[in-house]
Amino acid sequence: MEEEKPAVLGMGNALVDVINILENDTALAKFGLPRGSMTLVDGELSRKIFEATRFNQRQITTGGSAANTIHSLAALGSKCGYIGKIGKDELGEIFQQEFERAQIETFLISSEIETGRVMSLVSPDSERTMATYLGAAADLKPEELSSEMFRGFSIFYIEGYLVQDHKLIETAIDLARSEGLKVAIDLSSFNVVEQNLSFLKKLIAEKTDIVFANEEEAHAFTAKGPEEALSEIASVCDLAVVKIGKEGSLIQKGNQQTKVGIVEALAIDTTGAGDNYAAGFLYGLTKGLNLEKCGQIAALVSGKVVEVMGAKIPENKWVEILEQVKKIEA
Repeated sequence: MEEEKPAVLGMGNALVDVINILENDTALAKFGLPRGSMTLVDGELSRKIFEATRFNQRQITTGGSAANTIHSLAALGSKCGYIGKIGKDELGEIFQQEFERAQIETFLISSEIETGRVMSLVSPDSERTMATYLGAAADLKPEELSSEMFRGFSIFYIEGYLVQDHKLIETAIDLARSEGLKVAIDLSSFNVVEQNLSFLKKLIAEKTDIVFANEEEAHAFTAKGPEEALSEIASVCDLAVVKIGKEGSLIQKGNQQTKVGIVEALAIDTTGAGDNYAAGFLYGLTKGLNLEKCGQIAALVSGKVVEVMGAKIPENKWVEILEQVKKIEA
């Protein structure tokens, strides 16, 4: 019997991204959005931001942190699945069709609430600030999940943004673990970590195998600098990754530590860098590569996404990326 190919199931807020290029940061101040943060907004404020930025250069695509990761994993050639909730509207259709085109197995639950959207505001220095209206995404309920969704996958990847709903994230992780999946989480945003610190500490120590964090998130979680934060996180889970921007990333499993540099890139928009890093890293893990090679593929994929607008790498760039991935794997 052919051995089942390792596969990754993602779960997150199913959102549509509206990416706007700002000429300056006036809009951030006007709407009270902290630069570089992800702020949850209601439908009304989301519409106001949409109107205020309508004359800016913009692009619309499917989004949501885990959704971006799963898309890139599929492009790398991994077998993938995705759990989320969408509205019965045009944006919901766009979301579903984009996933089906990428041959990702979807478990998309339908809601009466409109599909969620992210207003991504990109500053002139390529820093991005996000105002998120969750819409249908926040309507995903623990009882809508079933153990069948998790079968046939080896890794369950969850975005930290879902941590706001403690019952949902625990239910999902418990179902994944009961089906024998390893659990990976990306901490997603320093303010999410700060608001859910004690819950996250317990969740990671008791039920999580792999943790991805950037420098700010790692600091919010441990109150320590990157190296010490890495060791502290690695002491309570199987594998920890701390991304340190232009310095690359630090990876630790047990007592084994690895540092991986970045791929030189002409950054025009940092949106999706972390999501794509996770995709490259998880791809390496499913292929059984060592930590350094996992980190190199992660650095390659995240380096390519910052050279384009938005969180997705265009199809025409994947040929070159896949060639480079083969070289790393060899």
